Amino acid sequence: MKIEELENIDVDSKIGRVGEVLTEKQKKRGLLIYAFQQIQKEYNYLPEEALNALSKNLGIPLSDVYSTASFYRHFYFKPRGKNIVSVCTGTACHVRGAGKVLDALKEKFGIGEGETTEDMFLTLETVGCVGCCGLAPVLTVNEEVVGEVTPKKLGKAIDKTKRG
Repeated sequence: MKIEELENIDVDSKIGRVGEVLTEKQKKRGLLIYAFQQIQKEYNYLPEEALNALSKNLGIPLSDVYSTASFYRHFYFKPRGKNIVSVCTGTACHVRGAGKVLDALKEKFGIGEGETTEDMFLTLETVGCVGCCGLAPVLTVNEEVVGEVTPKKLGKAIDKTKRG
């Protein structure tokens, strides 16, 4: 959703029949998550300008817009890389060497956890559990699971990312 589109949101068409029993204020608040999803889909994060436009258009204080967005872990306020690499740090992965994998990624790309490379190629994150404990240690590259990763095997996953 482009910033210009935020200025012309038709609240009633997005809410549908449920909107008949909601107040205007409830309708507008109900659009926030949908709008955040569309904005993040467009920009890969929630730019300040987009949140300002959303606040103005919906008549919701900017502090409430930020409060709502920051409540959810999957909305981001800083630009993210083209590729998202998430290292699982759950118990099984931790015990089987996830820390070494994370350290190797930090060294290879010169960034820390939660940071993005200057060329916007990659953002490095950690997650509590991917749910693939039998393949520990695990990381995801753009939501594709890569299991039994070691610092030496990282090259293959990264090369695949560069080609893909």
